[in-house]
Amino acid sequence: MAKKKETYLCTSCGFESGKWMGQCPQCKEWNTLEIAAAPAGAAALTSPLKSIKPSDSIKRLGEVPVDTNSRIVTGIGEFDRVMGGGIVKDSITILAAKPGAGKSTLLLQVAQDVAAQGLRVLYVSGEESESQIRRRAGRILEKIHEQIWVQSTASMNEVLGAIYSVNPQLVIADSIQTFALEDYPSRPGSPTQTIECTNCLLQAAKNPEAPRAVLMAGQLTKEDELAGVRALEHMVDTVLYMEAEQGEDLRVLAATKNRFGSTGEMGFFTMEEKGLVPIDNPSEYFMTRRDPGQEVSGSAITVVREGTRPMIAEIETLVSQSFTPYPSRISDCMKKDQLNTLISILEQRGGIPLYDKNVVVKTTGGLKLSQPSVNLALIASLVSSVTKKGIPSDTALIGDVGLTGELKRVPSLEIRLRELDRMGFRRVFLPYGSLRKESVAKFPNLEVFQLKTLSSVIQKIFGDLKRSF
Repeated sequence: MAKKKETYLCTSCGFESGKWMGQCPQCKEWNTLEIAAAPAGAAALTSPLKSIKPSDSIKRLGEVPVDTNSRIVTGIGEFDRVMGGGIVKDSITILAAKPGAGKSTLLLQVAQDVAAQGLRVLYVSGEESESQIRRRAGRILEKIHEQIWVQSTASMNEVLGAIYSVNPQLVIADSIQTFALEDYPSRPGSPTQTIECTNCLLQAAKNPEAPRAVLMAGQLTKEDELAGVRALEHMVDTVLYMEAEQGEDLRVLAATKNRFGSTGEMGFFTMEEKGLVPIDNPSEYFMTRRDPGQEVSGSAITVVREGTRPMIAEIETLVSQSFTPYPSRISDCMKKDQLNTLISILEQRGGIPLYDKNVVVKTTGGLKLSQPSVNLALIASLVSSVTKKGIPSDTALIGDVGLTGELKRVPSLEIRLRELDRMGFRRVFLPYGSLRKESVAKFPNLEVFQLKTLSSVIQKIFGDLKRSF
């Protein structure tokens, strides 16, 4: 009988090889190829077609029953928003973040809120002991609910046994790269173990007789990518990422994949001593309130849209004289190429030279700027900083700016204007033709200026700029 050929998988990138090699030819890592053996006792199917039988489980799509109460609403508004309205009862979700970002804290808070609804929650961890989890829960939870069950183990076999013993409606696994099945010889965190352990939890979640939701924590690589093979992201229903800047309290939760909701939604939290606190009104958080007449130069207000929610953002710029041949261009909220493009537009179309000026750009709260709708406000902020003239605190600017200096329309303007009206703004500058008269009439408290060019906006806000800069 011929010996079965062995397959080797790279534990770093998932490359598959028919023989062992010291260095992976794909990711160039050394000593990462391990045997991907079949489960012990598994019989090879020499002729798979012989086992095929007619199936009686197929249904017409229109006859499949739909559960209208298929979501678990946790009560953590920002988390539910990103999930699309709550956790789907027969879904599997992975939450990835850098160490210390707060993913375990968030999962524990979700467990508490779900248990408070009378649902059983099983929290399993391959990283922390049960006493460590208990101490963390005592720190961030006022009272630990009796419906939360905990298990500390690295064995997925024991986890599956616990699932069928407790029969929870929610399973939390922290983290998936720390578990291993006894049937496979590779170490925890290897592509084989990660995929097979995820597959076991997937089967437990999709069980039609006892559907349950599964939340998994995921580890990130040095490149800030989900550890393991790419197939892991394809297997799960939702992929969440939590972003956190070092030394900052702000936490941003975003979905890069969501089969049950929008991938554009974002949730905002602040990390405090008692855990993650949702920011229910981001517009208030990402701007500075100033009284009329107390405006400062270098600040401009715009409205960004994250998913279905509009948010007011404050852009701050600082322009100073450079005494070196190469002026600095510093921004932690947008790409440097985008900033340089806007500076060039301002120089050529706005008539304000910045070739000998240092430019620093940031946003209040550390919000990232990736949408074209912020470009007009950023350029206005630069003009304000150069001229040392503040933009009125009740004024906002929304629109893109082309290389020709013409203002370009952006989508969802009515939603953005509704947010400005709610927050008490009185003037807004938009590209020409953005809104019809009937749409403008919906906002009687807002004075809407629809202009064609960047120079006309500068003229309207700052007046004639004939002085030399």
